[in-house]
This record gives sequence, C-alpha cells and structure tokens, in this order.
Amino acid sequence: MSFKFDPDKPFNNLPTLPPTKDIETRSILRKAAACARAVGELKGIGHSIPNQAILIDSLILQEAQASTEIENIVTTTDAVYQAFSVDSKQIDPAAKEVLRYREALWHGYNLLKERPVLNTNLFIECVQILKKNNSGVRNTPGTKVANQRTGEVIYTPPEGESIIRDMLGSLEKYIHSDDGVDPLVKVALIHYQFEAIHPFSDGNGRTGRIINLLFLTLHELLEYPVLYLSKYIVENKNDYYRLLRGVTSDQSWESWIEYILIGIEETAIFTKDKILAIKVLMDETTEKARAELPATTYSKELIEVIFERPYTKAQHIVDKGIVQRQAAGRYLKALESVGILKNHKVGKEVLYLNTKLYDLLTH
Repeated sequence: MSFKFDPDKPFNNLPTLPPTKDIETRSILRKAAACARAVGELKGIGHSIPNQAILIDSLILQEAQASTEIENIVTTTDAVYQAFSVDSKQIDPAAKEVLRYREALWHGYNLLKERPVLNTNLFIECVQILKKNNSGVRNTPGTKVANQRTGEVIYTPPEGESIIRDMLGSLEKYIHSDDGVDPLVKVALIHYQFEAIHPFSDGNGRTGRIINLLFLTLHELLEYPVLYLSKYIVENKNDYYRLLRGVTSDQSWESWIEYILIGIEETAIFTKDKILAIKVLMDETTEKARAELPATTYSKELIEVIFERPYTKAQHIVDKGIVQRQAAGRYLKALESVGILKNHKVGKEVLYLNTKLYDLLTH
C-alpha cells in the first residue's frame, strides 16, 4: 500500500496492520527466538517465589516510574515507594502520576482476567485513570507532536473521532487476529500503531506501554505484568522516538521491531535477575529473623509482608490478618532491633524501610 506522509497534515491515511513489508525476516526471527527464551525464563522464575504478590508492586512501581519519566514527569524512587505506603494527601504530583500508572496497569490486567479482550473501552478506562478525568477519544482538531527543544512539528496524528475510532477498531482486530505472527513481534507492531493513532489528547505513551504488558499477559507469555520494559526505553529514549518516526516516514519496520525485541529480552533478563536476588534476600532475611528473634515475633507471613513493598507499616500487617495493630507495631520494632528494618517518619505516619530490599530494587 502506498501512502504519503506530511508531518504538518493529519495522518488520516495511516496504513492498517499488518504491514505490507515482510516483517519476519531472518534477523527478526533470530532476535524473537532469543527474546522468547528470556521471557520464558522470567515467567518460570516467578514461580520460585512462594507468594508472587511479593514481586508485583515493587517491580510494577519501578515500571510505572520509568514509563512516567519517559513523558518528562520525574520523581525519585524513594518518593514513589513512600507515597505508595502513606495515607497522606501531601504527595508530590509526579509521584501521584506514577501511582496512577500502577493503578491503570492493574485495572487493565484485572479486566483482562474477567474478559480477555484488549479493546478501545479498556484503553479509555486506562487513560482516564492515568489522567484522573473523563477524557475519551480525541474529538477536536489541532493535536501536534513537536520537538520539545526546537518546536518543529514532527507528526500530526489522525483527526476526527470517527476516523480515530475506526483505526482503533482495526487495531483491535489485528490484536486478536490469529495470523501466525510471533506475539513478541506483534508487540512492536501494535505499539507503533497505537502511538501513531494517538487517540487521546494526553497519556498516549503511557497507555501504549500498558498495552504492551497487557498483550504479553494476554498471550500468557507473562503471568503478571512485571516486565520492566520502560527502563530500556528511558535508557534509549532518542532511539525510541527516532525509530517510531522511521516507521511513519519510511515504513522502516525492521529496525523498530528489533529495537522492541532487544528491549524485551534485556529487561526480561534484568527483571529475572532482580527476582532471583529478591528470593535470595528473602531467604537470608527469614534465617536472620528466625535466628535472632523470639518465635512469638517471627513468622513466614510477616517476612512476606515486608517484602511486598520497601516501606511497611503496622496497618499492612493488620490487613493481612496476621495480628492486631498493637502487636503489629511490636513486630516491626522487633525486626528493626535486629537491623532488618529502619523506621522513617513520613508526615504523621511511621513507616519501616526494608533497607536491603530497597537497595536491591534501586541499584
């Protein structure tokens, strides 16, 4: 299919998927095979953790922070982890954005569990959580994507709500088509297409990266959306935008697909190594607590709670039904007394930091 692209004009003739070019070249298939091995190992290693909830929030919050950073919304890891554990309204705006990304990702994941369909309604619900408003598909003209440094317009996405919805409908059909294309390759195609449609006034990049993770879980390549893919994009941000533009202007699919496959492979290995390190640390912490604390203040369930997130408070232990609040406070102080936790006053709340878990997650 031939097309003309003009960065100053709405790209209403955006080609539908699949591309007319051969996308499963020898190079791409070789990279897809390596990527599949890494993703398979990541999925398998998750089962070595007795309670996978231990992995989910800590790792997803890192993905959320990195995905938000791509949009130049920057906060610290410490601020995010604290914000996730406190009930205060005094949370910095950037940390709130990160927490909303996590909420939107979980919302999409739970919707897929109820009904395994990635569609426009799900995309809209995710972006509404991200933006904390009732926004929907763009219905006004004038959206431009410009170089932030020079102001030069580099892309004008499609215009007209009916046109955008038709494009999203075509994308939905492709997402669920049984066309024999490797799902890992399809991640790259789907991500490009969603970003090119640019269906929302804001939040497209983050929604698109949520769709990446949901697609991998939809195809059972991952059990939970714990792949830290946005880390790779942050570290290779210029290439990310350059290669996206290359597909738009020249249909340069191969370089873009290879970029995504390499990103998935590298971050699958990185995430797997983090999980293995968490497991080792958890076992060491369990042994330390067993050796140095009375049996009445130590339990396997307690150790699991302090590994679900870096900052723990008494209410988290109460919520798990382990003990009542007063006893929960004693348990946390006992863990602090042997150097496993360290207390931090955040506003009016006292949080207990699992220092070694925090160091592991942030380095």
